[in-house]
Amino acid sequence: MSDIDPSAPIPVLLVGEGADGVMGPLLEGLQGTGQAGRFSCAHFEDSASAADASMGAPEVVLVALGPEADAILVDPIWSAWARPGAALARIVMSDTTPTPDTGATESGDDPGGLPTYRLPSAQGDALPMAIVVVAQLLEAERSRADLRSQLETERACEPLASCLEPGKIYSMALELLLERLGCDRGIAFFSPSPAPGGAGVAARGFDDLTRDRLSRYLIEEKSLEATMGQGDVGVLPWGPLHHALGRVGRSSPGPLLSVPLRGEDREAGHVWVLSEGRRFGEADLETARTIARRASAALATAERYHHAKERAFIDDVTGVFNARYLLATADNEIQRAARYGNPLSVLFLDLDRFKLVNDRYGHLIGSDTLRALSKLLGECVRQVDTLARYGGDEFTILLVDTPHEVAVRIAERIRRRVESHVFEAGREGGLQLTISIGVSTCPDHGDDRETLLDAADKAMYRAKSEGRNRVASAADLAFAGTVSG
Repeated sequence: MSDIDPSAPIPVLLVGEGADGVMGPLLEGLQGTGQAGRFSCAHFEDSASAADASMGAPEVVLVALGPEADAILVDPIWSAWARPGAALARIVMSDTTPTPDTGATESGDDPGGLPTYRLPSAQGDALPMAIVVVAQLLEAERSRADLRSQLETERACEPLASCLEPGKIYSMALELLLERLGCDRGIAFFSPSPAPGGAGVAARGFDDLTRDRLSRYLIEEKSLEATMGQGDVGVLPWGPLHHALGRVGRSSPGPLLSVPLRGEDREAGHVWVLSEGRRFGEADLETARTIARRASAALATAERYHHAKERAFIDDVTGVFNARYLLATADNEIQRAARYGNPLSVLFLDLDRFKLVNDRYGHLIGSDTLRALSKLLGECVRQVDTLARYGGDEFTILLVDTPHEVAVRIAERIRRRVESHVFEAGREGGLQLTISIGVSTCPDHGDDRETLLDAADKAMYRAKSEGRNRVASAADLAFAGTVSG
């Protein structure tokens, strides 16, 4: 058996009884056609070995030999091998007549949609030319498949253009890459523009513990920020993410598909897709380039949006998003959570007795306090999350990919942070405040915007009714009445 380099000329896989004996005459015959340089030939004992060796190749010629040739053709491994952008042609050299019992027919289709070609064993000298002919058909099919795949990828990227939050663009790009490439695990690492300092992480396909540990490590490793957005789309045998996965106890994932993303100004990040045994071919790289191009264009648009500070979605007092933006974003996030089966949690926050601040210190100090609170809340959440002033002294936070129990812990951390913070009060010195927070999660407490926000709002009022300065969960909500202020 020989191995196949998927980046080499078209692989020709000889599988079945007598495959090693056919190799020599085949190579001589291909030399005679003058096209031997187009092919890389190898022989295998079984379909599994051949499929594994050729995984990632954009087109393959499978030559099945011997009395079990038809069984080789219908081996389920070839259906598993097939993927968008790949094409496989099949040639049978056998004197056995195909029957329905074997799952083969005279004109059966292979996973790439091309017909099966049959040659009697006595016509082995015709095999080289048969390979040349089917190779031409393969290349034509590959061109059509590549075009279809790129058109589908372009259509799948359309939602990127309407997203104005950089952190979410990275998450969307990661999800698109996994979906279009048929992969399960990947990580996005990015800078939090427009706010300076720190970094953000989005991960898919990891358990909660591994994801949290990996996020902490990547964020703490400041040297990684210098690599964000650098280089070209490609396959990396080793890189910073390999080291990071090792640090959190994960075995090496093998080569990674590396996809740098960069906006117009400073926004930059990196997305990695774990191969986990598969090989990325040129069609995969082209798909990644398309997504990278569309995501980078979306980042540039998001940058211009943030630079312009469009007043329609920005709260005048605090500078965070307003209720109008929150409501539109909540709909989009609920739809995305449903599509990918990820949890979405909501925090509804209300300062306790804030009216007393305005009455005692005046509205200017009150506005300064709200601005300081907005900054504090922004430091407590990720770039992929959405912080908005809902109205008055009420704020709402959308926590993407966050289970309910984690959201409750985040809310408790925010509550303690506010409780211990000293807000400036001008000549009066400083003042301390507390906050009541309600928590709900989609789909457990609602699968639409109104229900989900209402559940968090009612949980917040329960927190106030139970003494203020606490967190209440919609999971154990027993709401009865309301409490002001």
